[in-house]
Amino acid sequence: MGSTATADASHGRECATPSIDRLQQWLASGEGATEPATGSILVPKGRHDYTAKIKFLANDWHVMVLWLGNKFEAQADLTRSKGFWMTYRATDDLWVQLRPASHWSGGDKWATKIPSTSGKLKTRFFSFSPDNWTTLPELGKPAYPLAEALDDARGLVFVGKTPNDLEFQGLKIDRYRPPCVY
Repeated sequence: MGSTATADASHGRECATPSIDRLQQWLASGEGATEPATGSILVPKGRHDYTAKIKFLANDWHVMVLWLGNKFEAQADLTRSKGFWMTYRATDDLWVQLRPASHWSGGDKWATKIPSTSGKLKTRFFSFSPDNWTTLPELGKPAYPLAEALDDARGLVFVGKTPNDLEFQGLKIDRYRPPCVY
């Protein structure tokens, strides 16, 4: 069983290793044609700041993973969270799936649409209200409620089926502060 990261983790600055809002594991999964193909997508944006950049290159499913507790075995209880603020740019629409530890694998997850910003940097709020989450018919319907995914959230998984130039500069989850683990 994974450990649960709590909102009362150390307050203050970023982690000692590259991170965005204390989130250290922004990963190209190797699923779909992406640049980079695998590994961390964090790149320096200045002396102490980082940004996460990835390109989806084809008309096929692409996958980019963000571990909320900064390691695969960790999970976060987001049941008291209203949602998250994200600062990003995207040249096309995509989706983010909320993946629980109890049902990590497969595409049949709860998802919310991340609209294109036409390549401009935007900050938007994405609510965890069930009215804002749906399923992607092509990937299947989850056999568990959204509340269960919020209870043992392991990661946010960004998926898209079109070419897309993506950059993430911020992601802050209401009532959750990721622990620095590296």
